[in-house]
Amino acid sequence: MKQYLDFLKYILENGSKKDDRTGTGTISAFGYQMRFDLSEGFPLLTTKKVYLRAIIHELLWFIKGDTNIKYLVDNNVKIWNEWPYKKFTESSEYKGETLEEFVEKIKESDEFAKKWGELGPVYGHEWRHFDGQDCYKDQLAWVINEIKTNPDSRRLIVNSWQAAYIDKMALPPCHTMYQFYVKDGKLSCQLYQRSADAFLGIPFNIASYALLTMMVAQVCGLEVGEFIHTIGDCHIYLNHLDQINLQLSRTPRSLPKMKINPDVKNIDDFKFEDFELTDYNPYPTIKGAVAV
Repeated sequence: MKQYLDFLKYILENGSKKDDRTGTGTISAFGYQMRFDLSEGFPLLTTKKVYLRAIIHELLWFIKGDTNIKYLVDNNVKIWNEWPYKKFTESSEYKGETLEEFVEKIKESDEFAKKWGELGPVYGHEWRHFDGQDCYKDQLAWVINEIKTNPDSRRLIVNSWQAAYIDKMALPPCHTMYQFYVKDGKLSCQLYQRSADAFLGIPFNIASYALLTMMVAQVCGLEVGEFIHTIGDCHIYLNHLDQINLQLSRTPRSLPKMKINPDVKNIDDFKFEDFELTDYNPYPTIKGAVAV
């Protein structure tokens, strides 16, 4: 994952200090691209341990079209908890509950989860129920069918940026659209990401879209090609500088391998148990606070 360390260096060497929505402050640069040949291994960061369980469950959650954190909470995935909790703390029902107590309520009560666990029409909604004037588009199912029947199309795109719904979303999509490309029996994917938290977010995004590419390739009967990651606002939060420098002091190790159950032929049939990571030998975890 030298590509990722080069990305961090680029921000530090070319970025400028900027204020941001969270009030944390960033070092920010605009415009960057990384390329990963998926035949060389699964691009999961080795300079710190990355929580793959959360990546897989979140991706399956997107594919399900789900927008409520209960599925994630039930599977001990915490990456979306802060946003609905923030909304809850601003309500009249808030009685001083901690984030942990809020999450426990989500887990224990379907009624509470339905009211306070909803994130609005975020990724899963847009992938599977992109609204039109009098209908909706299942973009993911459509693009998979197009790959199978019209692989030379230049319109193999899934778009998460529904401008009319941005104010209804707990967090507007950072990874806004992705496009597939077929050549020589191999499927590649390019993601455009408008906003990139270099320390916490990007390692997840790389692994998630690499895995999605592998899954779509399998159900379309194709081999894997490249994952290409194009980024707009590339930023390091000021409270992550020590963590970034620690990663830059580490030498990347060999990439692991991802095995997917070959019997799955439909994108909706994947389960967590269908994925097996082997030969993963990362450095220890590095923790950092989420900017909300």
